[in-house]
Amino acid sequence: MAFNVVGNLMLSKDLLEPQSVEGHEFFDAMSKVTELAGKPNVADFLPYLKWMDPMGIKRNADRHMGRAMKIVAKFVTERVYQKKHSRSEKANKDFLDVLLEYEGDGKEGPDKISERNVTIITLEMFFAGSESTSSTLEWAMVELLRSPDSMRKVKEEINSIIGIYRKVEEKNMDDLPYLQAVVKETLRLHPVVPFLLPRNAIEDSSFMGYQIPKNTQVFVNVWAIGRDLDSWDDPLSFKPERFLGKNIEYKGQHFELIPFGSGRRMCVGFPLAQRVIHLALATLIQSFDWEVRSSLSPGITDMTEKMGISVRKLVPLKAIPTKRDSVQVTI
Repeated sequence: MAFNVVGNLMLSKDLLEPQSVEGHEFFDAMSKVTELAGKPNVADFLPYLKWMDPMGIKRNADRHMGRAMKIVAKFVTERVYQKKHSRSEKANKDFLDVLLEYEGDGKEGPDKISERNVTIITLEMFFAGSESTSSTLEWAMVELLRSPDSMRKVKEEINSIIGIYRKVEEKNMDDLPYLQAVVKETLRLHPVVPFLLPRNAIEDSSFMGYQIPKNTQVFVNVWAIGRDLDSWDDPLSFKPERFLGKNIEYKGQHFELIPFGSGRRMCVGFPLAQRVIHLALATLIQSFDWEVRSSLSPGITDMTEKMGISVRKLVPLKAIPTKRDSVQVTI
């Protein structure tokens, strides 16, 4: 779902439809890159070994990244050809159209983005927008299935506000405070990128008594911030109620909750992620009842994490959707 949402936003394509061979190859290549990007690499700690690449991580990552780049470059080339030979203009433009038509701000003449850079930007959007969304949705469902009381409350909220016969829509999200609290609590416990993107100190700095030399790579540990006893009561427990009646947001102003970062370089995909995660989670909860059979129980009992570009569950969740009971809700 997440991959196809980005595919439609960027390329107007359902890339993972059964007939799309390239789409499935693209998805596989991206999955391999995200897995390799999060693997501990001895060469990162002993820089003099980088040229050897002793674990083969860079070599394999380059190979799979090359596959992904080649497929995206083909999409871009095809669109450029269509634009040159089409006599009519598209009624609805996607993000790729906008990138190809961009010509700068006009102050210093045309400044078009090269096809190679368009390919790179498109690829980055897929990396940033699909893996992170699916990971957050999985963690949210795991936490709700482990906490039946929270699942009951969010179901009751959706039923009372939306009803059971009308589909939940994006415009309804502001009316679902408990659902919003569930998403915040999920992002607190399971930030998608636990160290955010690495920063570099551009000059010698002093921070809280620590001397930070120029060019030091800096990581912000939002995973630890979200579990800090000084900021959160009972931080290891899943309690969406902690956000009800409070104005704590994850837009970068409340530093105890910054899963998308903060400041000028916070995640550019934040508005998209916010929309997709809430709507997708609400739809999953509204449309089905969910059960986890004993043979599949490790999916909710084993909370071990695995590293990639995002932090995913080591043991994937396998839950079975069942048809919602047709219960009349009185409002």
